[in-house]
Amino acid sequence: MAWVGTHELVAAVSAAGGLGTIGSGHAEPSWLREQIRQTRELTGNPFAVNLMVISPFLKENLKIVIEERVPVVTFGAGNPGSYVPMLKEAGIKVIPVVSSVALAIRLDRQGVDAIIAEGMESGGHIGDTATFPLVPQVVDAVKVPVIAAGGIADGRGLVAALALGAQAIQMGTRFVCSTECIAHINYKEQIVGARDRSTSVTGTTTGHPVRCLTNKFSRQFSALEKSGAKTEELEDLGKGRMFTGVISGNTEEGSLMAGQVSGLINGIKPVKAIIEDIMEQAVGILKAINGAGCREVAR
Repeated sequence: MAWVGTHELVAAVSAAGGLGTIGSGHAEPSWLREQIRQTRELTGNPFAVNLMVISPFLKENLKIVIEERVPVVTFGAGNPGSYVPMLKEAGIKVIPVVSSVALAIRLDRQGVDAIIAEGMESGGHIGDTATFPLVPQVVDAVKVPVIAAGGIADGRGLVAALALGAQAIQMGTRFVCSTECIAHINYKEQIVGARDRSTSVTGTTTGHPVRCLTNKFSRQFSALEKSGAKTEELEDLGKGRMFTGVISGNTEEGSLMAGQVSGLINGIKPVKAIIEDIMEQAVGILKAINGAGCREVAR
């Protein structure tokens, strides 16, 4: 959610009963501090900050979340184990994103408060295991609560996650298509118009695979990657592309990070309506399942 996980969206999610998360990406420390303070001006509810382990500003941003007493920090794109003690000592809850059982076990032992098990269906940086097989294996392997992520956009996904043993869900792509998200309308409309096979993965040779909507840029990147280009050349091609796509609205030349769940998203709504719709659908499904189960037992 880099560039689009800003205070407007974060505050709206937290105000509606979720845990809004500032997506710091590779942003500079001054930007992050301002986002934290602007979020607090809009809501008194808890919120989180996501830090990327591969960010060149990671250490500076760690200092800021501690100074600003952010309630929750999530981590992505790497192993944050060495940073857990300093955050815990500051009274901050730590919830890393993992794409493997091995990393989940290691971080559980290091004292994290919960774990986000994210399948490869998700948008942005991904692992190589899908949500359905990953979540229950992580649930069985750790003692802390597990949050399911990747391929979830509605009440059906929430119920499925609960059935797999997760205690919560994380969504990104669905919230891009909210009225509060500052993402360019062109980007949002690309997601709304997407189908089940509208995304592709690039960057596997760099060690940081990324799922995006397929467009001119992703095809160019993929072709260069297949030709055997060096990581430096690929990284140069990708510089600034996310801003070009999600903020400037150039949907052909920019990088449009989005999950496979894009094909399920058919409209742009306020955050509150999105969450209410998900909860209403989930409750209805659970009631129907419960009713069916009772009838079966009665037979």
